[in-house]
Amino acid sequence: MRILGIDPGSRVTGYGLIEKQGSRLRHIDNGAIFTRSDDELALRLKQIYDGLLGIITEYRPEAVAVEQIFVAKNALSALKLGHARGGALLAGVNSNLPVFEYSALQVKSAVVGYGRADKAQVQQMTRTLLALPEIAQEDAADALAVAICHAHSCGLNQRLANALAGKSR
Repeated sequence: MRILGIDPGSRVTGYGLIEKQGSRLRHIDNGAIFTRSDDELALRLKQIYDGLLGIITEYRPEAVAVEQIFVAKNALSALKLGHARGGALLAGVNSNLPVFEYSALQVKSAVVGYGRADKAQVQQMTRTLLALPEIAQEDAADALAVAICHAHSCGLNQRLANALAGKSR
């Protein structure tokens, strides 16, 4: 299964692509979409959306995993982050892909084993788990971590969905 992980941000949106082959994880690509903070928000959101569509078209993931919004101290920053997340969710849905959302706590627990891990720990563990030659840029490492979280959770998600479908009959 090929997974696109996304760490949304209005200035920097990280992306990471991995492939789950049995119990093994293989790195495909990672990077970031950078926008100019002096551009209008609508233009920045279009750049994020178009960038993610290009990545989806090029790599053809089978699922998209997006980090959920955390509680921000600055309301305006939280709103901009929410808009960027919306663009990421829309890129996945408009590409007819299943979209999954994970909290930062879930992502850090899946990758580091500790939900309050710091960014450096996440970067180091993504490097180790994916056998990267170097530590990925911070936003890209976060996106890879979201993809890894989904890779570890997707079997559980499917079993839960099947169980719930069986109960509704």
